[in-house]
Amino acid sequence: MFAFLARRLLSTIPVLMIVAVLVFLMLRLTPGDPAAVLAGDAASTEQIAQIRETLGLDKSIPTQFAIWARNLVSGDLGQSYYYKLPVTKLIAQRLEPTLSLAVITITIAVLVAVPLGVIAAWRHGGWLDRALMGFSVIGFSIPVFVLAYLLIWLFSLKLGWLPVQGYQRIANGVGPWLYQLLLPAITLSVVYIALIARVTRASVLETLGEDYIRTARAKGLPESKVLLRHALANAAVPIATVIGIGIALLIGGVVVTESVYAIPGLGRLTVDAVLARDFPTIQGVILFFSFIYVLVNLLVDLSYVFFDPRIRY
Repeated sequence: MFAFLARRLLSTIPVLMIVAVLVFLMLRLTPGDPAAVLAGDAASTEQIAQIRETLGLDKSIPTQFAIWARNLVSGDLGQSYYYKLPVTKLIAQRLEPTLSLAVITITIAVLVAVPLGVIAAWRHGGWLDRALMGFSVIGFSIPVFVLAYLLIWLFSLKLGWLPVQGYQRIANGVGPWLYQLLLPAITLSVVYIALIARVTRASVLETLGEDYIRTARAKGLPESKVLLRHALANAAVPIATVIGIGIALLIGGVVVTESVYAIPGLGRLTVDAVLARDFPTIQGVILFFSFIYVLVNLLVDLSYVFFDPRIRY
């Protein structure tokens, strides 16, 4: 168990190092000058050169990388060109909305998708099974921003049930916080409900054909216990995997959803930083997302140990 955990932890280090190098190089080699963006359209060449010198952009790329890597090791992600604040502080300020949206989204997705998948597998070939397959196709096909505008039109403009945009911090009360995030979370959860439900259905359906399921039924166990204790428990590894993948994919969905619903989270910060060519902020946010991605994968791998004890050895 300890050896397995140590191997997984050590394997995350080179992954993060490779991500750091790639992010740095891609930003430096893509067209666009942050100094020109900060200086404005009316700035002279001398003013732009002065800003480049102040930001350290006049140095060679290897020198810039060496400085950035040295600061990164000490936990310093740099100073934002646009916001004039430390990147770590910016991430801390924007973390709550993104984390809140992600947690509510994945909670809705799991609570809805896993029971749907189990029931669809149990009633294989029935109307619910066919409806789930149809929903999965639609959920995968429709873009997040299109679904967002449709739901805004229905629940906000037509029915007036939910707010269109904005965010309420959890410190202002759980009710307002949840009320403000419910529509964005539903929007973002649709694709994950489709994904998790489909994988759950396939995994449970395969498990229901095993000999130990027939044995359990032959012993007279209630069908609910057969489904939950035997079928779902033994199908948990692929379900845990797809839930982990869903959490990782939330990164892309959060960027779009926060932009549509004007949520001041890390996704919105990323968009603003890209438009402003704010290298330190972009690098810091991508590295943070990469760390979360690696951490989620690590937790998923650790969950395998509990679902399948054979993995310990």
